[in-house]
Amino acid sequence: MTIATRSARDLDALCIDTIRFLSIDMVERAESGHPGMPMGAAAMAYVLWTRWLRHSPANPDWRDRDRFVLSAGHGSALLYSLLYLTGYNLPLNELKRFRQWGSMTPGHPEAERTPGVEVTTGPLGQGFANAVGLAMAERHLAAHFNRPGFPLVDHRTFVIASDGDMMEGIASEAASLAGHLGLGRLICLYDSNHVSLSASTRITFSEDVGARFAAYGWDVSHVEDGNDLSAVDAAIARAVRDDTRPSLIICHTHLGFGSPHKQDSFEAHGSPLGKEETAATKARAGWPAEPPFHIPDRALEHFRRATTRGRELERAWNEGFAAFGNAHPDLAAEWEQYWAGTLPEGWDQDIPTYGAGSEPVATRKAGHDVLNAIARRVTNLIGGSADLDPSTKTRLAEAGSFHPAQSGDDSIQGSPTGPWTYAARNVAFGVREHAMGGILNGISAHGGLRPYGSTFLIFSDYLRPSLRLAALSHHDVIYVFTHDSVMLGEDGPTHQPIEHLASLRAMPNLVVLRPADATETVEAWKVALERRGGPTALVFSRQALPVIDRARYADATGVRRGAYALADPEDGDPEAILIATGSEVHVALEAQAALTAGGHRVRVVSMPSWELFAAQSRSYRNEVLPPAVTARVAIEAASWFGWREYVGPDGIVVALDRFGASAPGPVNQERFGFTAERIAGAAHRALARAARRAADLHLVGAASSEGNGHHA
Repeated sequence: MTIATRSARDLDALCIDTIRFLSIDMVERAESGHPGMPMGAAAMAYVLWTRWLRHSPANPDWRDRDRFVLSAGHGSALLYSLLYLTGYNLPLNELKRFRQWGSMTPGHPEAERTPGVEVTTGPLGQGFANAVGLAMAERHLAAHFNRPGFPLVDHRTFVIASDGDMMEGIASEAASLAGHLGLGRLICLYDSNHVSLSASTRITFSEDVGARFAAYGWDVSHVEDGNDLSAVDAAIARAVRDDTRPSLIICHTHLGFGSPHKQDSFEAHGSPLGKEETAATKARAGWPAEPPFHIPDRALEHFRRATTRGRELERAWNEGFAAFGNAHPDLAAEWEQYWAGTLPEGWDQDIPTYGAGSEPVATRKAGHDVLNAIARRVTNLIGGSADLDPSTKTRLAEAGSFHPAQSGDDSIQGSPTGPWTYAARNVAFGVREHAMGGILNGISAHGGLRPYGSTFLIFSDYLRPSLRLAALSHHDVIYVFTHDSVMLGEDGPTHQPIEHLASLRAMPNLVVLRPADATETVEAWKVALERRGGPTALVFSRQALPVIDRARYADATGVRRGAYALADPEDGDPEAILIATGSEVHVALEAQAALTAGGHRVRVVSMPSWELFAAQSRSYRNEVLPPAVTARVAIEAASWFGWREYVGPDGIVVALDRFGASAPGPVNQERFGFTAERIAGAAHRALARAARRAADLHLVGAASSEGNGHHA
């Protein structure tokens, strides 16, 4: 071995130990965290970040950077060490504030908090699915924009995943789809250390992961010693050469590597090593015990070369983009519009209109027509369904199928229509709701595209963890949830959502819209497309609904404010208010007619979105729901939970507190009491309650105790 070679290896070892001990010191200072994974995975991460990752620490948002995802988000100290060392805007003091209030180094990576963090990870498997979405976005944008001599989009997605990630179902779903789609620019380094938080994986996880991924269509390689830098480097080189299959590199490592007493033990997984063990680990490696957060100058200088390399990579790309703009000015302008996240001029001019003479139409069908009209002009709108697009009506006409280009017989019944190409915008996610949700988050995080995904409302449960992360991460994902109530009919209670609307409404930063007819559906889609900073859920009916006569009733633009007075009494102020969403708005209008015939003054309020309504001024909310009118009835074919806020102590909620039934939709509607007669009766009781309250406040308790405010 030459002196130069030995010196290089010594520098590599010094840099890897710097990663390890920065991570250990972060966890020790916080008295909380996961030191074992950073200690074991430091070598593979070092090779990736210093030899392969194309990134620009001075500009974390450079558009053609490689994306790196730490799916094993509990090992966040590893990522923060790498970000600081390579020159991102993450001060050393923030590493010292690991897991503290307001720090840039939270316990699990948060994309909006820390420069260089691509996606918010922590719940295991989510980052892996996000990475599949990132890789899909890269392939689509490359197919759409790249031209001969102009590789505008030319990057890869790298992942470090753990044993826990590989156990999660979402990772299996996403890996299956990635292999099927041949996402050759997706490379996962699997940190296989055979230890989970509570014990050795021998008690839970004995499968051959490599064989499973090979069956999915991945290229699989093994690195027997995760500290063998040459082997890790060679495995990544092999993966980079394969552009037709995603790659899994199984790196066999030791959790808590170097710890004299806790290496390979679950005790190093989710707790600090402790002062004594930290000191012993440092002594074993010849690392100074004090001060903590020691960073050798040679190591820092070596890591910081990433900043210079990144600037040069970005400079060369910018020059290429300028030449691309000269050669293809229209494409360059479209590129900028994609990344700005703005809608093109005239994006909504093809949207259909619905008048009083329109035939009844399911809001899912109206949603299909609106979506396709929008997609003709908003060309970065991409998405699909979890194998339900014939039912959710979310397929884009003449937009092809996102898939590697190949020849095939598309005339076979059941096969996708249109060209198979990565430039296509219809994504067939398969029966993989959870992965679909995680992939949509990855597409959104990549930038440049606006993703949507669809399934039945009942199956929003299957993707809820991904949806929650979309809300937490402010991803502009659009969800189309159809078959929204017991009125979907014969499929029965397993497919009839009850608690789902209440559950979704409880989620911060998610806007839920349940339109009443085709005209409200138009406005709901406009809200979803124009909204930025969080996901939107559009909830549509299976059954056909009448189109409300807007010459007779209020304009549907009130949807944008969450709720509006759809119908008012002809003379005088209302004495009662019926509040409804979706298909139940029509029942409320029928009930209003009956009540009017009986001499009552009744307002009907359509409330498609609680969240949008809550964001309005108090004066507007009081205008729609005057505080003096306490006789109120809320009607929704779902759980009553949450409606008490809108009906108050005198009001009644006509809703459900049981599961549905297998019967034709109209039968369910009648049996469950969503009829004009039932609503009118509830309004009479609410009026009586309000009158008793006005007459004698001492009777309030008795009046309120007549019922619990909801009806089966």
